[in-house]
Amino acid sequence: MTQNPTRTPLSLSLAVALGCLCLLPSAASAQDGTALTLGTVQATATDAWDRSARAVFSSVDVIGGDVLQSQRVEHSWELLMNAPGVQVTQFKMGTDAGRFSFRGFNGEGRINAVKLLIDGIPSNDNAGGMPYLDAVWPLDITAMEIVRGTNDARYGLNAIAGDVNVVTRQGGNDGQLSMTAGSFGTQDLQLAKGFERGPWSQNYFIGWRQSAGERDHADATQRSFAGKWFYTDPDGTWRGGLTTRYYRNAALEAGYLSYPQLQADPTQSPDYARDDRSERETRQTALHVDGRIGSDWHWTAKAYQNDYRNQRWVTFTEGGAQQERFNDERQRGLMVNASWRPATALAELVVDAGVDGQWQDNIAQRFRTVQRQRQATLRNWDFNLDTRGAYVQAVIRPIDRLKLVPAYRVDRIYGDFTDVSSGTTAPVYHYGLIKQPKFSASYSITDAVVAYANWGRTFQIGSGNGAYRTQAQDLAPSINEGWEAGLKWSPAAGLQTRVAVWEQTASDEVATILGVNGTVGSNEVGNVGKTRRRGWDLQANWQPDARWRAWASYSRQKATIEVPDPSAPATRGRQIENVPNWLASAGVEFSPVPDWTFSAWGNGQGDYYVERTNTLGRYGGYALLNVSAAYRLNPRNQLMLQLKNATDRAYLYAWYDSGSSGYSPGDGRALYLTWTREL
Repeated sequence: MTQNPTRTPLSLSLAVALGCLCLLPSAASAQDGTALTLGTVQATATDAWDRSARAVFSSVDVIGGDVLQSQRVEHSWELLMNAPGVQVTQFKMGTDAGRFSFRGFNGEGRINAVKLLIDGIPSNDNAGGMPYLDAVWPLDITAMEIVRGTNDARYGLNAIAGDVNVVTRQGGNDGQLSMTAGSFGTQDLQLAKGFERGPWSQNYFIGWRQSAGERDHADATQRSFAGKWFYTDPDGTWRGGLTTRYYRNAALEAGYLSYPQLQADPTQSPDYARDDRSERETRQTALHVDGRIGSDWHWTAKAYQNDYRNQRWVTFTEGGAQQERFNDERQRGLMVNASWRPATALAELVVDAGVDGQWQDNIAQRFRTVQRQRQATLRNWDFNLDTRGAYVQAVIRPIDRLKLVPAYRVDRIYGDFTDVSSGTTAPVYHYGLIKQPKFSASYSITDAVVAYANWGRTFQIGSGNGAYRTQAQDLAPSINEGWEAGLKWSPAAGLQTRVAVWEQTASDEVATILGVNGTVGSNEVGNVGKTRRRGWDLQANWQPDARWRAWASYSRQKATIEVPDPSAPATRGRQIENVPNWLASAGVEFSPVPDWTFSAWGNGQGDYYVERTNTLGRYGGYALLNVSAAYRLNPRNQLMLQLKNATDRAYLYAWYDSGSSGYSPGDGRALYLTWTREL
């Protein structure tokens, strides 16, 4: 039975929703091959140094900075609502506010299947979550590159279903200042500015955001700072730079509601959550060096350190005890890549190879608390996880119309685990050399039609103590094997479409145990079994002239358990929890005169089961509509009015774990006014 609370009825069929729910991209720029672009991606002199996913892989989406910078969001993962086939899960709980996912993996953290990078720097935590994304705010972003599937050889750990690279401002003398005020006591200030003189460039970003939230006890204050300093050799043979980014969020937690509480008053905060709150701090620092050797060779090297600290006091249910959850993680990493483009009789040949390593030091603690005072230790783990990886791939064009990309990647995992409370230690499972062959191909049937296909393998290991031999039996990694086939068609100037079908299977998939009851000594992960995910995607970008722009996407997906864990035979053939069967988003923008722009955008998803036997009903479906109007006062100043969830549609996030359940309502109708000044 489908269940959702009601705030204001929304009588929209899916067909109508696809026609009017919208995000607006700017002009869809033409792309070679099979990539689709939404919005404008600024080209700079530094682009030649970057290894772009658009130039290599068969299934890529790029969202331009002009689409992202105009969005009013609390957290940057909300920007992925603009992306085709991406599921955004909103918890709305303090610093743990939400995540995104795709290809039939849910976004609630049981399986974090997407590799996140910020300017090419790996940015997942140990569990595969994405806390570092909070530090990158819309005004600082120039593009998001999304690679869905198993055929990207550049990355290993966390890249189960693909990867997302967030590209921030680099070089130039431009800048922007934006100030926003609106519903729920929201105040938002963002400043981005670049300085470029001769071979030197500097970029800075400062952000401050405060909101009381729609619900009681949901106040949050966020701060962010970023800096980039680069030097480019006047001869153009090398470039080097330093980047740094800092973020802090202090937030109260409104608490999960029971379903009757949600129906009675979705804005309330239950009394048992009155002492719940959380604090998060992230730092990222990286050195970047790029160079050329002659006309055939290009190399890049990156060294980085990521620091993540999160302290959370949370009570999941009325009958549960408050827990303190503390994580302190440090990652150090190195990535080196080289590309060779020799002169051959082929239409094109590029050989790309790279090595990478990451060294993690992690502390994970949990305590049973009363009014944030520790009463008992539930977990005290100290562990390190080290990865080494290497890959090689070739982009081969034997003729102009045919592109072949064979690739091969290997990874090896090292590490040790200590349970500080008991004094027990354990080495990482003997995963061995994790081999991941991949292959992609595309063929231009005509100048307007490109057919493509890809196949590849990725891997998953457990998070927390789930990667270590705490039991006698040794475990192998879960191998994901996936394929995709599609067609890109550009029937007219300004119109691009793409349709694709895909499938991904996993052996011995594991998922994080939420642990809402705080069981002492509980494992981090549990076995799910052999799984299968499959679906299809339909996308279109359209810009008939300079005044109109439009975009739409629709995805079907289904994730099932083919062979269950022996302890859960009732899950055979059932759907995996928190995975909706459809995702949709669309958008339109109209500028009747140069100074006025009107936009409408939105997204929707179907209901999902909350547990693996599929017996407790379905929740979480929604279709949201947003509208905006922007007026340019003069060449440097603009005012924008945004109305989000314009129909005041009620929607929710629901979870179930070990006999307990909780519900978190989404935000209702909200109005924001933004002033933006070009600097």
